[in-house]
Amino acid sequence: MIVGVPREIKLGEQRVALTPAGARALSERGHQVLVEPGAGGGSGIRDEDYLRAGARLADVDSVWGDAALVLKVKEPQPEEVRRLRAGQTLFTYLHLAPAPELTRALQQQGGIAIGYETVQRADGSLPLLTPMSEVAGRLAVQEGAHYIGRAFGGRGILLSGVPGVPHGNVVILGAGTVGINAAKTAVGIGADVSILDINLERLRHVDDLFHGRIVTLASNSFNVAHAVQRADLLVGAVLVAGAKAPVVVTEPMVKTMKAGAVIVDVAVDQGGCVETTRPTSLLEPVWEHHGVVHYGVTNMPALVSRTSTFALTNATLPYALELAQAGVRAAVRANAELGRGVNVWEGRVVHPAVAAAVGVTPTPLAELAAP
Repeated sequence: MIVGVPREIKLGEQRVALTPAGARALSERGHQVLVEPGAGGGSGIRDEDYLRAGARLADVDSVWGDAALVLKVKEPQPEEVRRLRAGQTLFTYLHLAPAPELTRALQQQGGIAIGYETVQRADGSLPLLTPMSEVAGRLAVQEGAHYIGRAFGGRGILLSGVPGVPHGNVVILGAGTVGINAAKTAVGIGADVSILDINLERLRHVDDLFHGRIVTLASNSFNVAHAVQRADLLVGAVLVAGAKAPVVVTEPMVKTMKAGAVIVDVAVDQGGCVETTRPTSLLEPVWEHHGVVHYGVTNMPALVSRTSTFALTNATLPYALELAQAGVRAAVRANAELGRGVNVWEGRVVHPAVAAAVGVTPTPLAELAAP
């Protein structure tokens, strides 16, 4: 199979979908790997590294035009959507639930779109979302601590505090992978931390993990409203796999926040769990609304691109190898995890949450991927 790796063109994106180790693994199995020149530059990977691993450099037209399987990091931009063709498979983060126009565009192109974020194990875990959630959770506190500085319109709070001065208050909505990793960083720098979730078992796990150093609260409108009021930094870490994120913090709640408080909504990729969230970029990451600094970067892990590239590709490579080795149709039939990752198949929407978001009836994969 010909596997293509284009350079990412989303604003501020510096990750790449395949490392030289991945290129070698594919090449050793007889597949041809086409890499656009400069694709790995933002992650410190040189073109020569790919060549030594058995890949071939090719211009963007050849990468998209010749590859049967295209590996990317972020959702296709309009220019990339136009390059897709019928029968081609795109394997990348898609986040289609809050993007009905992109969903319809992928349908029209007639290809197969498999989302990293919807590849799901039988136990409900998301193996290809987890590494970037780990990065984003830790970065959320790091970035929040930066933008709470007075120079950026923040409260001028040092989250760790100093002797004689209170610590900053960090509130985390959601006790999944993002939330726990945000908590690790916030506790590590000495902040006062609260975490809210609707799942009491998750809160028990957090309480055990942090030995009571974090305040755990059941997530309901009353508790959320009170937690938001006292937050210096609010981290949105709510996820419903494949679906649009529910709004947990309403605009009236945001209006009650302290002047100069910071919101980092990691759920922005799926629409955001704070009503006032809007997507931003790494080049212009923050904006102020109701006196509160909002951070809504949709590709936050790109800020630490080298770490993120290697963390992501460690997880995605086994699945990419399956797609290349068995062929896409056989691979999604044989591996239920990959099957759950299929969002769009040759014009039909497969993933139930994506179908619900765009108002169509999902088509069972079994009907489309039959031998």
